Amino acid sequence: MTVFLVGAGPGDPQLMTVRSKALIAQADVILYDRLIPPGALDGAREDAELVYVGKIGGGPQMPQEEIDRLLIQYGTGPRTVVRLKGGDPFVFGRGGEEAQVLRAAGIPFEIVPGVTAGISAPAYAGIPVTHRDHASGVAFVTGHEDGSLDWDALARFPGTLVFYMGVKALPRIAERLQAGGRPADEPVALVERGTLPGQKTVVSTLARVVEDAAGIKAPAITLVGPVAALREEIAWLEQRPLFGKTVAVTRARAQASALAAQLRELGATTVEAPAIRTRPLDVALPPLRGYDLLCVTSPTGADQLFTHLRDARELAGLTVAAIGPGTARALRAHGVEPDVVPERAVAEGLVEALADLPVERVLIVRAKEGRDVLPDALRARGAQVDVVALYETIAEPLSDEAREAAAKADYLLFTSGSSVRFFADAGGSLSGPKLVSIGPATSAVLQELAAAPDIEADPHTPDGLIAALIADQ
Repeated sequence: MTVFLVGAGPGDPQLMTVRSKALIAQADVILYDRLIPPGALDGAREDAELVYVGKIGGGPQMPQEEIDRLLIQYGTGPRTVVRLKGGDPFVFGRGGEEAQVLRAAGIPFEIVPGVTAGISAPAYAGIPVTHRDHASGVAFVTGHEDGSLDWDALARFPGTLVFYMGVKALPRIAERLQAGGRPADEPVALVERGTLPGQKTVVSTLARVVEDAAGIKAPAITLVGPVAALREEIAWLEQRPLFGKTVAVTRARAQASALAAQLRELGATTVEAPAIRTRPLDVALPPLRGYDLLCVTSPTGADQLFTHLRDARELAGLTVAAIGPGTARALRAHGVEPDVVPERAVAEGLVEALADLPVERVLIVRAKEGRDVLPDALRARGAQVDVVALYETIAEPLSDEAREAAAKADYLLFTSGSSVRFFADAGGSLSGPKLVSIGPATSAVLQELAAAPDIEADPHTPDGLIAALIADQ
């Protein structure tokens, strides 16, 4: 089989290439580094073998010889192997050396380039590495001192210098470049955690950078040249509405990931602290013939419904009502356009939306713990109502790390009363961060626990939550 040397990009998961994601999904074995993007392995098959071969500067190290041995071991077998590296495999990633090892062993390989941090981190900081008026060239340099660098030649280079892994070497870099003739007032930028929500940028000069960048930690890119001064004019990442804010999301993991991705798009650092998960129930769906109305009360309910149906054609002839936009999107993903979607994504809103619709027999699919507002209201109108619980919500243990990270967040988001109870039962703190509730039912549970919400979404949807966060800035 083939070994793929794959670049995973600089950190932002959305900068991963289509090819890299496709190979991760196909791989039998993935040998991965420490600095791959968050969630990069989420698309891997459940039966894939994941082997960590990362290195931590100043910490535990896997010798390159051992990595080479693993490449040969797995590469000579019948399985598809992905060697997943942060950034680009051929830019200070030892990809060239590993390709040579594979070629010497007679193992087929392919190279899949990735976005390298030396370009992307400055770009996210608003710094172009080249510019017609300031730099017609760029040189990429390792900050590790191996005795091979010609510092005088680097100092004379007529363009931008980009140093990888240069935080510890910063005093030497500043000293040697000035000694070689670079002006003491030449702009320098350091970009920590480039392309990630916690990105931090410091702009200084060669003379002052060691003092000004004392708080910068690895991983970071150091850029030297006049283009660094353009950050003041071009900076854009900090303009995102939630930049610098940390938001803890307590939804079930599958749903939390989508919401967290939206928050990251807006610049937030996210903490996924799912205190709840859903579990399908072993139930039989009654024959749909004879019902004139089907009510679906959550996106999970929509997904679970279709585990009991052959396809959307089984809903022909039924009026389909969704409790809100999220549930409507879930139904559309299965090929069903709901007939009724209330403005307020709560049971009371759906009751109002159905007020003028004549109904005789209704099927409601929901969670086991659902409120009875909707079935009670429809029965009061004389309808025959059957309620089928397709799933239940159960507690998800919180790790100490997730609990501590959530307590330090700026905002703590809750999308259901169950998530509030389970979070509190798991030892999560309801004091410290601002508490954000998706709607009145969730707010009521917070109040029962003597933790009134600071923010309540309106409309009562995930999009409403995000809008409320933005409005709070």
